[in-house]
Amino acid sequence: MVDDRKLKDEDAGWGYMVMSPFEGIEKGQVLQECRCFNDRQLNTQKCEDTLTRLLYLVAQGEKLSSEEATTVFFAVTKLLQSADPSLRRLVYFAIKELTSTAEEVIIVTNCLTKDINSDIDMYRANATRVLCRITDAQMVQAIERYLKQEIVDRNPYVASAALTSAQSLILYQKGDVVRRWVNEVGKAMEQPNKMVQLHALALMFMIKQNDKLPVTKMIQQVDPIERAYAICHVHVHSIGR
Repeated sequence: MVDDRKLKDEDAGWGYMVMSPFEGIEKGQVLQECRCFNDRQLNTQKCEDTLTRLLYLVAQGEKLSSEEATTVFFAVTKLLQSADPSLRRLVYFAIKELTSTAEEVIIVTNCLTKDINSDIDMYRANATRVLCRITDAQMVQAIERYLKQEIVDRNPYVASAALTSAQSLILYQKGDVVRRWVNEVGKAMEQPNKMVQLHALALMFMIKQNDKLPVTKMIQQVDPIERAYAICHVHVHSIGR
């Protein structure tokens, strides 16, 4: 079997090996490199490279023990002090990936709630996704007002983040409160941005999926493109039951 980390450029006829930047990395080495997250003066590029390697290992199925994941998790949260957009995106992603193994992840909710109230839309959208991932059913009520505000936000990136996060809350049995957001979701369906409209449509279906009449009316009222999407959504959820 060909190693997917080594690719020979036969089409070009040059005959050299293109090596993956992740070639030969090991978990122990990467975990040691994660200590740079604790430095007083952060080296942004070094932190980005280390986080990228860590996320690569996790994506490849490398298992971290609960102790390892917890140590790395809290080191990663210290990077929230950085204002570098590229690093912040990786931090949010890493927090999401480590929550299933790390312990006491709920302690980061204060930082994420602060980011939800930020003036920077990228922070707001990503913090919303992560917070909904790590929160439990009881804590959803504490962030309900933020999510309802974001669903009708003028920024489509923020609105879509809130809508898709609300969908995940329902999927993971944490979203009973979401079913009361019909008015906000209805307003989102009227937004000019197509991405927001589709995400709002999907959430509205999840809210009303047990009531066939409203679902049928909803499908009939949307435009042809959204109607096709809605019909697919209905079939997927029907099969999943």
